[in-house]
Amino acid sequence: MDRRYTYPLMNGFCPLASGSKGNALFLGTEKTRILIDAGISASQVAKKLEEIGVSLNTIQGVLITHEHTDHIKGIPQLAEKWNIPVLANAETAKSIVSILNCRPRFKIFTTGEPFSFGDFEVMPFSVPHDTPDPVAFRIRGPKKTIGVCADLGYATSLVKKMLERCDYLYLEANHQPSMVHASARPPVYKERVLGRQGHLSNEACAELLKSLAHEGLLHVYLAHLSSECNSEELALKIAGAALSETVAKANLTIAYQDRVSAPIFF
Repeated sequence: MDRRYTYPLMNGFCPLASGSKGNALFLGTEKTRILIDAGISASQVAKKLEEIGVSLNTIQGVLITHEHTDHIKGIPQLAEKWNIPVLANAETAKSIVSILNCRPRFKIFTTGEPFSFGDFEVMPFSVPHDTPDPVAFRIRGPKKTIGVCADLGYATSLVKKMLERCDYLYLEANHQPSMVHASARPPVYKERVLGRQGHLSNEACAELLKSLAHEGLLHVYLAHLSSECNSEELALKIAGAALSETVAKANLTIAYQDRVSAPIFF
């Protein structure tokens, strides 16, 4: 089956890769096209963008949530070869320079303060994760608002407030706790993943989704699934059951690690 998308203009949102092997998301309008995170190589980004009819040379910036390698791996090539600016807070920018030994063309934002970038109004907000200043994003475009929130140990009151009334949500459903405990992973890994600066479980994602559901919610991506400690079927079952208890009629799909996910259009 040919999975190649052939859209003349991709004005919408599409996860290109989601998970511990690398994260990269596309968000675009007719005027502004950005990536959110770049944890896969530039060549992979280019290939995946091509599948949805987007050329890498039209990307105008990369928003970075935090400096873990699965979110920044592709920055050196994107910044140096393609001259794409990197939008990050000061702590994350310093870590990128240190970890990757490169100095991208940074545009520094302040966590908790909104800023404009092209067509988008971006609100970066704090999430609990094991880096100095990790963020998630609420991004308002000309037509719709999307909440992008993964890599967090638990949903704080701030997280819930920032994600209210979004049209689209990209939420972490990383693991099933029983599968983490039963895995052969070392204790330090289990403690990190299950801790309050780790990752959201299926149940935690479902509870967050229930609190955010509203009649205008159109689509929810379940993101950053663990390949060993979760399954697509289980994540969809738990989140779907939670969503069915609300007024929302949103589509619910997986953000895949190994292939381009189904896009949504604005």
